[in-house]
Amino acid sequence: MVTVTYIEHDGTEHAIDAEVGKSLMQNAVDNMVPGIDADCGGGCACATCHVFIPEQWRELTGERNPMENSMLQLADRVQDNSRLSCQIDVSEGFEGMSVHMPESQH
Repeated sequence: MVTVTYIEHDGTEHAIDAEVGKSLMQNAVDNMVPGIDADCGGGCACATCHVFIPEQWRELTGERNPMENSMLQLADRVQDNSRLSCQIDVSEGFEGMSVHMPESQH
């Protein structure tokens, strides 16, 4: 387990013990983090698990794949650091990571 903090648009923080090997999305759902709806269940078929990855974590989380880019076109206020949390598997290196959620996900 590693500690990951999900930060809502209003600054409310939800620190969880995230299971290594599961996606950021699945860990959020398992811990009832509000704002990560995961309507498609992690199939990269919606954008209800949209998060912003801070610069210091971007290399570790990797690049978007083409399907993720397509789904992000459905998301509100997409930025260079926008990702779908269903496409990011938690690793040991994520200890202390924080991700931010857009205002549209509340």
